[in-house]
Amino acid sequence: MSWYKKLHWQIIIGLVLGLIFGVIAAAQGWSSFTSDWIAPWGEIFLRLLLLIAVPLVLGSLVTGVASLSDLKKLSRIGGKTIAIYMGTTVIALIIGLVLVNLLQPGAGVPEDMRQKLQETYADQAAAGLETAAEAAERGPLDPIVSMVPGNFFEAASNNRNMLQVVFFAIFAGIALLLIPREKARPLLEVFESLNDMIIRMVGIIMLFAPIGVFALMAGTITSIAGDDLGQIMELLGALGFYCIVVLLGLVVHMTVTYGSMMKFFTPRSIGDFMRALAPAQLVAFSTSSSGATLPVTMERCENELGVSEEVSSFVLPLGATINMDGTGLYQAVAAVFIAQTMGMDLDLGAQMTIVFTAVLASIGTAAVPGAGIIMLVIILESVGVPSAGIALILGVDRILDMCRTVTNVTGDATVAVVVAASEGQLLDKSLLPVSN
Repeated sequence: MSWYKKLHWQIIIGLVLGLIFGVIAAAQGWSSFTSDWIAPWGEIFLRLLLLIAVPLVLGSLVTGVASLSDLKKLSRIGGKTIAIYMGTTVIALIIGLVLVNLLQPGAGVPEDMRQKLQETYADQAAAGLETAAEAAERGPLDPIVSMVPGNFFEAASNNRNMLQVVFFAIFAGIALLLIPREKARPLLEVFESLNDMIIRMVGIIMLFAPIGVFALMAGTITSIAGDDLGQIMELLGALGFYCIVVLLGLVVHMTVTYGSMMKFFTPRSIGDFMRALAPAQLVAFSTSSSGATLPVTMERCENELGVSEEVSSFVLPLGATINMDGTGLYQAVAAVFIAQTMGMDLDLGAQMTIVFTAVLASIGTAAVPGAGIIMLVIILESVGVPSAGIALILGVDRILDMCRTVTNVTGDATVAVVVAASEGQLLDKSLLPVSN
């Protein structure tokens, strides 16, 4: 099969062409044309992915849990999954803190640029502060309370409530596991058919992926630059070092942490893993949403990496909800960067508070674009840094959001492969279908 027929190459071509078109559109003053006639196709692609996310989680997780032989197996897989997710998040935070303290990106931002950034993005910062203030008023057990839906149909109507859907699916799967098999079979067949239908829909949607990511990329560039390409260059000039530190941290975490896990705990090579996951990573980059990317991640893990449906249907939806390694690393760097820019020193205790708060905040955070900013405000408040300082980084947040979502999705897939290998549920490479 020719290289240009492979899905990940088609998506890469779409991304590159979208980037080129976005730059030309900004330079030529075509931002209105792009937002009216190009960007909507990206929105359609994103909505199609979000459309199937909830039924996919419901169908795959119910059948996955119900197919387990007993509750001990569920608790073992669940315990491994949550422990690994929490562990990798802590490692990501530590990597971010080490880099930002060593490289000091906030020390070189001029005072006049700091004031200009705060003025330019004051309105966006205020909106983030208002949302974060509502979250900060919650009690210590509210994350657990909010995990349990009062109305399943209400929870299923909003992708931001994915953790509630996960809870219901696990609960329903356990109930089906506990009743006689002959009584559970009719309902299980419904969920199995739902799951098969959604997987087929994923394949259809991915035919549209190159066009979708082209439109998303073009729309992202013009939304940041407007009709002035120099605005992007000015932002990157002021915040370029900060962006480099975040990106360096993400690369280190993916290559060292995930690479080590793949090498020492699975039979898969790092190269095979990255090639198999490439389409999901590219979709994650273009959509900035691990929730929207979930259908693609599950398809790649099952069909290209050999993860059993039993493991992928449990580990990946849970990961899209609670595993935010890339977001956590970004928040650690951003919090210290803002403090450095404002001339504030954060001692070891404050930075350990960042780690603790970020790990807790990551649980239940919506897997949608921009959710990391809300978490960042909560973290800043916890260490006494003025939360209005988020205005300093909002200009480049969209770009970094795309990159950290790639890390989040890569982390989800890594843990799925590790857990599958530990459970003896990772297919031998020779048994996998020929890659497209």
